[in-house]
Amino acid sequence: MSDLSNGAAWMGGRIIPISEASLPVTDWGLTHSDIGYDVVPVWNGAFFRLDDYLDRFMASVAALRMQVGMDRQDIVNALHAMVGASGLQAAYVAMVAARGRNPIPGSRDPRDCDNHFYAWCVPYVHIVKPEIANRGTSVWVAKSVRRIPKDSVNPRVKNYHWGDFTSGLFEAKDNGFETTLLLDHDGNVTEGPGFNVFALFGDRIMTADQGVLHGITRQTVIEMAQERGLRVDVGPLPVSAFWQADEVFLSSSGGGVIPVTRVDDRHFSNGAPGPVAQVLRRDYFDWLERPEYRTPVRSPR
Repeated sequence: MSDLSNGAAWMGGRIIPISEASLPVTDWGLTHSDIGYDVVPVWNGAFFRLDDYLDRFMASVAALRMQVGMDRQDIVNALHAMVGASGLQAAYVAMVAARGRNPIPGSRDPRDCDNHFYAWCVPYVHIVKPEIANRGTSVWVAKSVRRIPKDSVNPRVKNYHWGDFTSGLFEAKDNGFETTLLLDHDGNVTEGPGFNVFALFGDRIMTADQGVLHGITRQTVIEMAQERGLRVDVGPLPVSAFWQADEVFLSSSGGGVIPVTRVDDRHFSNGAPGPVAQVLRRDYFDWLERPEYRTPVRSPR
């Protein structure tokens, strides 16, 4: 078998090196970004909260009105086979539903497309390098772009529409920041490319409920905070209130809890990772090992 240690893909029932994975240029997944996907982490040889990620993925597929020709168990089997074949013990695992090609020349009817499923995995991805996350990252609030409204693209369906995020990332990088977060058109904090945002006020944590993906890591953070005796409010987070936070941190399947020390020209926690963010960051990696959340990757047959 080919070397899969750098990553593998499951496409059409075949497991191939990630470098060989491709889509036809006329697939609507490419031409229209018409894709729903999800990402589940593998840590120390086991999927973390696999059922929760699958629930969200299956809901996204239904919301997009796709029929990929595979049921939930088929998808589970594909993920196990692919990750097992790769040998990766810590991985970033994507499951994808694409609109597919339209076999009828000139048709613009999405019902004509051949929807399909594929998956891929690579070594575990940290959206912020661990050495940066450990000392606290920097975030730029995008000025030239706002989050795509929820009645235009449903943010609860994890998708490839990153035009707004990409514009924000260019701004952030041009200004010397690690990443970006976007406001909605009412001036509320939403999310960033691949993460949810939390703000701490005393013993109360706030995170947005609208214009954001309801992340599985976001849910894990909420549960961890509640276990620590913290109050969590899920609702609008006006940027005017956000600036008054004691701490700010991010959550992502790619790295767990990520402390933030600077947003624009505002420094939080005296320019160091906040104590609550640090505790929750440690808790997250502890939770990755909790048996009730782990689904060991099956060994290849």
